[in-house]
Amino acid sequence: MDLVTVIGYLAALCSMTSFTPQVWKIIKTRDTSSISAPMYAIYVLGLAFWLIFGILKNEWPLIITNGVCLVLSAFILVMTLLPRAKKDAVADAFDPAASSTERSGGQARLAGPEIKRSK
Repeated sequence: MDLVTVIGYLAALCSMTSFTPQVWKIIKTRDTSSISAPMYAIYVLGLAFWLIFGILKNEWPLIITNGVCLVLSAFILVMTLLPRAKKDAVADAFDPAASSTERSGGQARLAGPEIKRSK
């Protein structure tokens, strides 16, 4: 295998795995407030076109890489657009063990009884 091919495989691997930390964070926290839906919509459309291009050219590296990236990016986009209840239902399907404390980043403790301070 020549160096150019190795670089291509490494680029594809990095591209495909780059979305998994964001997907997992969304599943764990259900928080998509800082994600730009219009940016992801344009990006998902671009990936769809790259996938179509790869299919039309019968280029498997383009098909596989863009197919995986499309699925992960579309998941992020859908989770960004969903209302909270549906977002929770989808995330629970992937990680039913996540508690509300984990999802809120520990903020659930703040909802408890207030500490009285002496004056």
